[in-house]
Amino acid sequence: MTELAPLLPPAATAEPALPLRETAPSRRWRLRHGALALMVLAGLADAGWKMLAPPPAAAIAPEPTLGVARPLLRPVVQWDDYVGRFAPSQMVEVRPRVSGQITALHFHDGDIVHKGQLLFTIDQRPFQAALAEARANVASAQATLTLARADAARVSRLSGDEAISAAEIDALRARVQSASAALAAAQARARSRALDMGFTEVRAPITGRVSDRRVDVGNLVAAGDGAGATLLTTINALDPIYFTFDASEALFLKNQRAKAGENGEVEIRLQDEGSYRWKGRLDFTDNGLDPHSGTIRGRAVLANPGLFLAPGLFGNMRLANGGKVPTLLVPDAAIVPDQARKTVLVVGADGTVAARPVELGPLVDGLRIIRSGLSAQDRVVVSNLQAASPGAHVRTRPATIAPDSAAPPAPAASTPAAAQATFAR
Repeated sequence: MTELAPLLPPAATAEPALPLRETAPSRRWRLRHGALALMVLAGLADAGWKMLAPPPAAAIAPEPTLGVARPLLRPVVQWDDYVGRFAPSQMVEVRPRVSGQITALHFHDGDIVHKGQLLFTIDQRPFQAALAEARANVASAQATLTLARADAARVSRLSGDEAISAAEIDALRARVQSASAALAAAQARARSRALDMGFTEVRAPITGRVSDRRVDVGNLVAAGDGAGATLLTTINALDPIYFTFDASEALFLKNQRAKAGENGEVEIRLQDEGSYRWKGRLDFTDNGLDPHSGTIRGRAVLANPGLFLAPGLFGNMRLANGGKVPTLLVPDAAIVPDQARKTVLVVGADGTVAARPVELGPLVDGLRIIRSGLSAQDRVVVSNLQAASPGAHVRTRPATIAPDSAAPPAPAASTPAAAQATFAR
């Protein structure tokens, strides 16, 4: 029996079969999935490392260092501010007491004149004649009285012998009394004419600065009552000089409660002055407030020996309202505004910053008066304020609080609190 040949061709049995060739899409798929697997493995490794590694130390910000100081305790004098004008302590309108013609002028406009100094002369001739006539009448009345007394003396010696009747004696005595009265009347008229003669010399009634003349030599002037007489000039007394002002009702009540008496010390500065160089005292407060303006008139008196101050000058006055008062002061830069209130930052014993609401007063040489809200033992933040915040823990270093005399005064916002203050001397 013959053997059957295989079905496959001889070539197929002699050589091994080759693998099928890989296509491009299948290669890309395999590479993509391999990259994703690597990424997943890297993520798992990083997470495992973070879980096994110790946590890093947290970064701690350093605590800020603030300059702190206790409030400065100093006695101060608190002042209230007023505005007013200077006025003469006396003002006189010079008017003639007799009518006549001005014959001489004895001053220059604007001079300083003294009491009793001759200013004007009125024509004296009519008054000299009237005085001479009055004196002649006095002499005549004196002669009549002398004769009447002599007649009365002669008959008085005869009355005992009944040589003269009692009626004649009474008549002679009456004549003596009538002559005596006539002499007194003549003497009074002579004194009146002498006064008129004296009034022809118009003299300064007070010492002060005279204004310009209102009439010249040769003009007729008329006497009269009050303003009916001709105005010759005016004189203002300047030493002492007054400073008049109006105070509000609030300031009036404040000073009444503070019992600032009518002899309170005042200081005044002029418009071109930076300091209060003029010293005086309060000497008058009116007896009532003006119901229309709600103010009360006041007046201070100042010495003006050099006559530098003149009536009408405008000035700023401050009045001491409570004497010397121990007061706490802090730098004005240490005040922190907090909406509608003012606060000061203080540091406690544990180094914690806290905000204290305070009531402010005026400035004194760059330092702000603290009326309430602080104690003398508080530690106030005075430097590096921008690094301080309430509730924060800080480190501190000592600082100092000192007045700055070059700092300009500034009023406080509250009213009727004192607008200014100075250190007590």
